[in-house]
Amino acid sequence: MTYQVVKRYGHDQGLSCVFRQWRADSHCKFLHGYALAFELVFEADTLDARNWVIDFGSLKPIKQHLTEMYDHTMLLATDDPLWDDLYHLGMHALGVADIRAVSATGCEAIAEHVHNYVSSWLTTRQHANHVRIVKVTVSEHPGNSAAVIA
Repeated sequence: MTYQVVKRYGHDQGLSCVFRQWRADSHCKFLHGYALAFELVFEADTLDARNWVIDFGSLKPIKQHLTEMYDHTMLLATDDPLWDDLYHLGMHALGVADIRAVSATGCEAIAEHVHNYVSSWLTTRQHANHVRIVKVTVSEHPGNSAAVIA
């Protein structure tokens, strides 16, 4: 038997983030933002001593990480051709934006980042021998989302 539990951080959490997909040919190449929502699916083959997959109360560091990365921040891809203008000469230096350097932007890239963070967190908390993160979904709004499935 396999057990799954889901932890959601909805659009109402206020994780408002701005980014641009500089490689896009559409209007997505412009700075735009969303109140992002996250859904994390944890899985285990057995339950722990409390009959849980994972203690939801233990997930506070994950919420803290989401807040640090995606609450009133701007994601800027390190390969963005405007990196120097936006970071060094512009928004960050002037205190206009709290920029987070990332390898890529977009819901798919954010889902991958969160998946990697949670996987690492589970290992450091010694949960990895019992529970795993099997899916991370990131939503810009109810109409657009992307997921990473392990």
